[in-house]
This record gives sequence, structure tokens and C-alpha cells, in this order.
Amino acid sequence: MSLTLVVLAAGIGSRYGGLKQMDPVGPSGEFIIDYSIHDALLAGFDKIVFIIRRDIERDFKTTIGVRSEKRVRTDYVFQELDILPDGYSVPSDRKKPWGTGHAVLVCEDMVQGPFCVINADDFYGRKSYQVLARFLRDTSNNDRKYAMVGFILRNTLSDHGSVARGVCYEDGNGNLQSVLECTKIVKTAGRVSCDTVGVELSGNEIVSMNMWGFKPSIFSHLRQEFGDFLKTAGGNPKVEFFIPDVVNRLMKRNSVTVQVLETKSTWFGITYPEDKKIVVDNIKKLVKSGIYPANLLSLH
Repeated sequence: MSLTLVVLAAGIGSRYGGLKQMDPVGPSGEFIIDYSIHDALLAGFDKIVFIIRRDIERDFKTTIGVRSEKRVRTDYVFQELDILPDGYSVPSDRKKPWGTGHAVLVCEDMVQGPFCVINADDFYGRKSYQVLARFLRDTSNNDRKYAMVGFILRNTLSDHGSVARGVCYEDGNGNLQSVLECTKIVKTAGRVSCDTVGVELSGNEIVSMNMWGFKPSIFSHLRQEFGDFLKTAGGNPKVEFFIPDVVNRLMKRNSVTVQVLETKSTWFGITYPEDKKIVVDNIKKLVKSGIYPANLLSLH
């Protein structure tokens, strides 16, 4: 069975100030996405779809895409503001992208079977891809059953500032009930807190880091939801169409079930400049323990 890895990378150039300024984190110049692709291939994924913008196409393909293309079938789709349903146009004051839900929607023609969605600049850990690939294979005949890889909150926090996380609430059977976006989460003196009214955190909560397992049935839902979004909120230049919001609505209507696949893997990424050293040190530890070779790029 073919499994596709969909990589959300349309925002990567703006976050890093240009692809040329992307700092390597591995001992031989590897980026975080190199490790993600390596782990995904080991788990059985056999196709990569990068969602990018046209203005970063050349830099992205020569910096990141060329590495993927040497190892696995690689396709590209473009997330642009003007990719809208018939009858809609881009508001003149709209500068922000339409969001992660729109990003997944634009790759519909490139995905034929079960697929995983990840952020390009997040490190999820090898076991995350393994459990998600297993789920997608085991439930391939059920288009209504999706999954989300959940991480323990304290394993996703930065020592250098606050973060926002989607806190997950489950039923008694390991299925997701809702995702609550909590903002300004910080850890101080062993305690975890946030500024979301009425929410107390211990650090042991399961959170979403935007690693999802979907079936192609998600695309019809996204088309409907995106149309509704444009009608009600499309005129607001700051509002975005996010995957967790869509999933929440689908679950409330009992249109789908979303199994929470828990992992003890430590997520890491570069939220603040100071986080880079932590990422580099973590990669060094994984290389030293034999999880990754010292030169991952030599496998290409």
C-alpha cells in the first residue's frame, strides 16, 4: 500500500528569512526535514508531497527538494492566495496565507491514498512515523477513521519563551474529542502555565503538533469547510483556516473519528533562536546512540 508524506512548507521561507538562511542542525549539514523524510521512508512512506509557494520554488528545490528527489518520488504543489473556489477572489487587504487547512486542500490532486501531514521544520521522532504508518495501513478500508499523533506537553516546550499548543481531550477509547488552542504556555520552576482562561496545565497533557493521519475523504470535507469559511470569515485579513478547527467540527458532527496515537518521543523545533542549540545537541545525542548516521546526506 502506498503511503504519502505531505509536508507543509509554504511558510518556511518567511519564518527563516529566506531559505538561504536556514541553519543546518545535523553534523553534516542536515536540516530537520532531512531527518523527517529519513524516518518516514523507514516507516514505509513511499511518496513525498511538498506544499510550497511559487516565490520559494527555486531555492526550495535546490536546497531541500533535490535531497528528497534522490531517495523517493517527490512532487510539489503551490499554496497561493488566489487558489480559491469559483466565485471567490482575494480581498485586497489579505496578506496572510489561508492556513493549514487550505494547504492540505491544494494537494488533493497529488494524493490518492492514506497520507500523513507534518510541518517541515518540526522534529517528530522515528516512532511517531512508525505508529502512524501502522495505523494508516490497518485502517485503510475505513475512510472515516483518521489519526493524530499526540505528544506529552512538557516534551514540546521551549526554555526560552512561551508557545501555543493544541491541548487534546480524549474519550475513554483513545479517540479525540476536541483540541483546545492554549496560548502563552510557559514552564517555570517545574510548573507549566498558560494564559487561556479556565485552563490549568500539569505538563502531562497530550497536545497536537500538527502530525495527522488522513484518508482521501478529508478533501471533500475541506472543500465544504473552506467554502463555509470564506462565506463567514474570508473578509477578515487575519483569520486563517486551520486543520484542528476543521477536525473539531467533523468530530462534533460525528462525520469522522480521530484516534490519538500517543508517543513518548520528544518533539523539538526552533521557535526561538536560542532553541537551535537544543536541537543540535539532541541530534548529536541521537547520532551518538546510533539512531542516525553521522552523515545522513551520504545515503542520498
